Amino acid sequence: MKIVTQVKLLPTPGQASALEATLRTVNDAACWVSAVALDRGVPREYELRKHTYAELKARGLGAQAAQHVIKKTCDAYTALRANARAGNLGRPGSRRRVKAESKPIVFRRDAAQPYDDRCLSWQLDARTVSIWTTAGRLKGIPFACSTEALRTLREHRRGESDLVERGGAFYLVATCDVPEAPVNEEPAGFIGVDLGIVNIATTSTGYRAAGRGLNRHRKRQLDLRRKLQAKGTKSAKRLLKKRSRKERRHAANENHLIAKTIVSTAERTGSGIALEDLTGIRSRVRLRKDQRQPLHSWSFHQLASFVEYKARRAGVPLVYVDPAHTSQQCSQCHHIDRRNRRSQSAFACRACGVMMNADHNASRNIACKGEAAWIAGRESRVPATPLAGGSDAGGRATASRALPASPVACGRVKLTAQSVTEA
Repeated sequence: MKIVTQVKLLPTPGQASALEATLRTVNDAACWVSAVALDRGVPREYELRKHTYAELKARGLGAQAAQHVIKKTCDAYTALRANARAGNLGRPGSRRRVKAESKPIVFRRDAAQPYDDRCLSWQLDARTVSIWTTAGRLKGIPFACSTEALRTLREHRRGESDLVERGGAFYLVATCDVPEAPVNEEPAGFIGVDLGIVNIATTSTGYRAAGRGLNRHRKRQLDLRRKLQAKGTKSAKRLLKKRSRKERRHAANENHLIAKTIVSTAERTGSGIALEDLTGIRSRVRLRKDQRQPLHSWSFHQLASFVEYKARRAGVPLVYVDPAHTSQQCSQCHHIDRRNRRSQSAFACRACGVMMNADHNASRNIACKGEAAWIAGRESRVPATPLAGGSDAGGRATASRALPASPVACGRVKLTAQSVTEA
């Protein structure tokens, strides 16, 4: 499993100037390569190298840096084509899609630049790095990170690292290949997780992560941005730039804490985790204008991805289930009725009369669906049964022959057909 580990570089003023100039140079070169690629019909990387490599070397880029600039440009066009095929840029011929496909891709001057082991070396004991720049090789640049991050780098770092500049500070984001723990094939049960806005996550075990604090933080950040944007002065713009990404960092930190709590509980109890598959929910629902901002600020996908990768590291089984009717179905008698959901927080079954918190009821339904999906997705271990009274030409009893299993996709869970006997 590939994860990333981030460290902060602590360069001197002269080293910081060299790193900044390097990022500006390689990204300006990437913009030029992008224009050449579009003019040539976006050829493959090897073909594009013939038209750009000599010029990149003339601009002061090293051999490996030039190769990475060309590859970065090709990857950007690959992502553009993938987005077009997926319909993320609109229909063919739409104004947005034509604009995206008719102009060369432009790279920000502080965009990340990949480095491999030929142009970046780590001295983990000394906590320093040696990195290539347009001003030459810079050696002994110290970096800061946690003890856990340092151990991950020492044991699992593989592949490239990206040099990133954010707010005047420089970071290295290293790729680490961490082995996954063996998955518990016989979980004691499943913990259902209901995701929402009022309550960020509610589990069938009773844990509830209230979204009141996070929603209040987002509202405060939104009001402040509106005031600063209306003011429009230089100091207001400086403050806007300083506070940029603050809300995103705060939400990511909250999601990390919630995901860690859920996975730790599942690991401790030997249970699996069942999550809702909420793909496309923003395009399916229709809301009032005052409800749109909370919905589009809802980071359910990030929380689900955090739970997923933490579960894979811990060896906890995880399945995605269809969320249909989980808020309307009674977790006691399984009666489904729209009127069961009396309000955002209240659930009252009109069949059996049970009353409970609506999110807790939904999480219990998700847990039941997760357990059913896990059982259905496991391969059958039933041995083949011999035919009654059957014999071959030599008089020996014949055993039935199991048909090969054929996986059938069911959401994100693969169902395997059970072995059947021939008549």
